[in-house]
Amino acid sequence: MNNKKLSRRDFIGAAGAVAAFTIVPRRVLGGPGNTPPSEKLNIAGIGVGGQGASDLQALESQNIVVLCDVDWRHAGDTFKRYPNAKKYKDFREMLDKEDKNIDAVVVATPDHVHAPASMAAIKRGKHVYCEKPLTHSVYEARMIAEAAREHKVATQMGNQGQAGEETRLLREYIWDGAIGPVREAHVWTDRPLNGLNKVYWPQGVDRPADAPKVPDTLDWDLWLGPAPERPYNPAYLPFVWRGWWDFGTGALGDIGCHALDPVFRVLKLGHPTSVEAISTLVNKETYPVASIVHYQFPARGEQPAVKLTWYDGGMRPPRPDELEDDRQMGTNGALYIGDKGKMLNGRLIPESKMSEYKKPDPTIPRSPGHHIEWIEACKGGKPAGSNFPDRAGPLAQAVLLGNVALRAELKERMNRTKLMWDGENMKITNVPDANQFLQREYRKGWTL
Repeated sequence: MNNKKLSRRDFIGAAGAVAAFTIVPRRVLGGPGNTPPSEKLNIAGIGVGGQGASDLQALESQNIVVLCDVDWRHAGDTFKRYPNAKKYKDFREMLDKEDKNIDAVVVATPDHVHAPASMAAIKRGKHVYCEKPLTHSVYEARMIAEAAREHKVATQMGNQGQAGEETRLLREYIWDGAIGPVREAHVWTDRPLNGLNKVYWPQGVDRPADAPKVPDTLDWDLWLGPAPERPYNPAYLPFVWRGWWDFGTGALGDIGCHALDPVFRVLKLGHPTSVEAISTLVNKETYPVASIVHYQFPARGEQPAVKLTWYDGGMRPPRPDELEDDRQMGTNGALYIGDKGKMLNGRLIPESKMSEYKKPDPTIPRSPGHHIEWIEACKGGKPAGSNFPDRAGPLAQAVLLGNVALRAELKERMNRTKLMWDGENMKITNVPDANQFLQREYRKGWTL
């Protein structure tokens, strides 16, 4: 090896190749079913309350060595779970000081910090797991995907369902011709409602007028990150940030990267050619209470052009005539309409067709698990199922383009506007003013 020293990160990357030719004593391997200590990743968490805590728990086969959160009260349980991990409030400081001690980073902050945190880690050569919807803007999604490819890091977006059995069965059925060529797809969610006259988070509301004192355990300036400055208010956090334009990506951003991912995979979708939004009243502070977004996609090889429609806030497509009277569509669901039939939530309708259908043999490799995919990719395995360059980046761009259509609707004062999209060049061609919503201006001191 020319007497060159291997860094720990280089060792991990080469471990798979070396293992094929090396016999290692069991005491080094750690025993049956255990990961050798030398092959474990050193992982840092950025945003470790809520979903961030859940992600770290799913990665506990590795070393959780550093924790970063701007709200130490919200992150308290995670700090207790990993008492030996170093703690930080600013991920920039964390990455500077812990660069040599970190192999990979989990980003589970509010949406508006996803891109700056992920990019900072990618540029340092760290593997990145980032929660959906990957970024806050279309531009950020493109830049993050390109950076991940350039720096050759292993990445995964947190749309866990992509690793599941249901998405594979859906592809195998439709690719088998179960409903013929698909020309329409409809996907819906009850978010931000929960079906009980309550809301997961508020939308369609204005900015609060009061400015209470910032809690001692919260660094409000760091929480704002790249977003425009405004006074602290508990109306923004934790979790309820999802409905605010400056911080979250609404119901479409929250659920779209989960629910639309199977559609993109089964129909092999790329860039849409147009997007159009309809909604309840839109204001400058929060997303509308309910919206419908239409995407048009061109023909792809033997697959015909397809119209994909998204519904949130309890909106749904018309009930299919084929659906039995005693069956419900569900508050969250997906409907595929093909030339030879329809499929609702993964099953042919009516149910009699599903009973008669001869299911094909499995053709798609099954996943070892969403988080395990990423761990294996970090150690030199194949790319994870929702890696940034090939899957998460393109999906997030299309999903977030729907929010651009909502912003354009606000600007046009409710004049319904179809935006024509040049995906390769990331440009809206017929409404030039709408291009301003593809990216955002960062507050001073923050960069991508």
